[in-house]
Amino acid sequence: QITTLINHKDKPKRSDKTLQAIQRVGQAVNLAVGRFVTVGEAIANENHELKEEMSVACIEARRAGETIAQLTDVASLDHPESDSHITIFTDKTGVVKAARLLLSSVTKVLVLADRIVIKQIITSRNKVLATMEQLEKVSSFQEFVQIFSQFGNEMVEFAHLTGDRQNDLKDEKKKARMAASRAVLEKCTMMLLTASKTCLRHPDCESARINKDGVFHRMRLALEQVIEIVTDSRPNGESEMPPISIYSGIKEFKNKVEGLRENLYFLSKENLSTMLEVILEHTEDFTDSAYTSHEHREHILELSKQAKMELEQLVSVWMQAQNQKTKDLMEDLEVAILKTCQCMNELKREVHSAATSLAADLLKYHTDHMVLKALKITGVEGNLEAVAEYTCKLSEQKEQLVEMCRLLRHVSGTEPLEITCIHAEDTFQVTGPQIISAAETLALHPSSKIAKENLEVFCEAWESQLSDMSVLLREINDVFEGRRGEKRVYLSLPRPGKHNANLKALKPVKLDTEEQAKIAKLGLELHLLTSDVDSETEKWEDQENEIVQHGQGMSSMAYSMYLFTRGEGLLKTTQDLFHQAEIFATEGTKLAAALQAFSDQVHNDDKPLLLLEAEKLIAMCKQLQITAKASVQGKSATFTKVDACILKTRNVMTLLCQLLPLCCKLLRKNKAGNGCLKPAPPWREDRIRTGTNAHTPEKRTETFGIKSLEHHVTNMTFLESK
Repeated sequence: QITTLINHKDKPKRSDKTLQAIQRVGQAVNLAVGRFVTVGEAIANENHELKEEMSVACIEARRAGETIAQLTDVASLDHPESDSHITIFTDKTGVVKAARLLLSSVTKVLVLADRIVIKQIITSRNKVLATMEQLEKVSSFQEFVQIFSQFGNEMVEFAHLTGDRQNDLKDEKKKARMAASRAVLEKCTMMLLTASKTCLRHPDCESARINKDGVFHRMRLALEQVIEIVTDSRPNGESEMPPISIYSGIKEFKNKVEGLRENLYFLSKENLSTMLEVILEHTEDFTDSAYTSHEHREHILELSKQAKMELEQLVSVWMQAQNQKTKDLMEDLEVAILKTCQCMNELKREVHSAATSLAADLLKYHTDHMVLKALKITGVEGNLEAVAEYTCKLSEQKEQLVEMCRLLRHVSGTEPLEITCIHAEDTFQVTGPQIISAAETLALHPSSKIAKENLEVFCEAWESQLSDMSVLLREINDVFEGRRGEKRVYLSLPRPGKHNANLKALKPVKLDTEEQAKIAKLGLELHLLTSDVDSETEKWEDQENEIVQHGQGMSSMAYSMYLFTRGEGLLKTTQDLFHQAEIFATEGTKLAAALQAFSDQVHNDDKPLLLLEAEKLIAMCKQLQITAKASVQGKSATFTKVDACILKTRNVMTLLCQLLPLCCKLLRKNKAGNGCLKPAPPWREDRIRTGTNAHTPEKRTETFGIKSLEHHVTNMTFLESK
């Protein structure tokens, strides 16, 4: 809204409608600022150490809001006596200054509020650490029970604070790291209870002490990692250097190679050679692994050799093309680029097959948990020799699973999944020795109920991690096959069946086998289109671009609708599907709005085509929304409606497949022609993001009103334009 005010065109004739609209916008901004500031002041009163800074920022924001309201008070301009009145038309710089002050002060308030959240998490962590130190030193059961009760309450508080923080994180990588750390803390809380009780019951037992110390150490590391994520810092100023996976290496290498089509001089041949060397070094993790099959090893070595040859050929043609840019040479370069990329794709496919087939075989082989069962039985029997034999087998199993996680990380495809693989590797690495120490304790004290319970807890953690690996393997395969996964659909959009009061009265209906068969072809077409859209969005350099984000969101929703046609996924009933279709259409309308905004930044020759495509998209989304909302009765009519929704979704996705490459081309054309685009409205992205999050249910209310503050920011940045 503020951008609209600043960018309005100064026309000599101003209609009453224009004047009233400008005044409404100014008043709405001022009111939203007032509400926002009220919450900010309430936070200031509850947090005295930041009260002064927060109060100053709130005063600045209120002053800026009032200035904008005064400068947009233009309804009286038609009257001669108001000629001396300063308005947006007579002093546009005043609105610009006020807008800058408003943005600056609002940001300041948000940053201060964020500091308060961080301080709360750190304080909560310190409480947990202090109580953990007391728990380590207790010598009696009575004292332990009392302190553990306090510890439990503190862990619950820490879990709530960090859970809210995890939901608020925008960086998917940080979100995955936070989820991993919180999972460790959750599982270790039960382990800490049984390990401590075992140690108290058998104070002279060395294996019980080792078992307990391992749990405390792991919890401290997890607590430290949470604080690193929250404060965005590393101990001793170290910078985090995540290991590079084969997937990310190949993706970056291909991008560089394909970039030669547009610019022959943007990188050196040494750079490309080094990138390939790094990728091939990582493939040694597969070729050197004892668990990689002979066939996979041979294929990986062959493809590595071929990749070197293809790069040599590419470099040769590339160097010639730099000296003499003839048509024949450019055609040869295109062939060399295609052959190099094809070879890298085959290498990627081969390492993926090697990692996932190993994982599938290992998970199937260890699904019966025979070693864990044997440890429990021999432990209760007090058979130290048998326990030693089975701990060796568990150590072998641990080495296999750790190797599996390392190889899966290379082919995981996304940073969050990479982090999940690293977390799984750590879990197997740590839990294996802890099971062994728990089993040894039980073998030494076979009649001890607490030692038996302790072993059970650690075995359950192992079994749980194996179960999680099956889910992780499915997600990795989804990414490889071009599917983004179902979770993405619901990150910022209302979940079907949750937010529509009218749904309660309707009986949920599922498609039967015959109906699924009828609609299968349409579903398959939709699936192929989602893969095409995902492939087009990956070509964009700026993955944060509004058009890309809406495109990805629509692709994920369309994929969940495809899963529905197969009787799979999170959309269980026809009513879920219709609600998802409505949300899909809404997202399409937002994409159309983003396209219209983008049209202001392109050359005049290209603008009509882009606007025409945006209008087509709006019309198609409107039709889909009407179809999805239409009331029907009876099985036949419901199936017809399902068919129509899938068909219209497919048509929108077909248009999206044409739109994405067009926009990408126009973006590059503008960059090449102008050096840069016209500045895009800075508040537009925030407006759309906050809009998509507007219906997300709050899990709990913060005592000092941070959620309330965010709600008022939403009001300020997402004002109705009616």
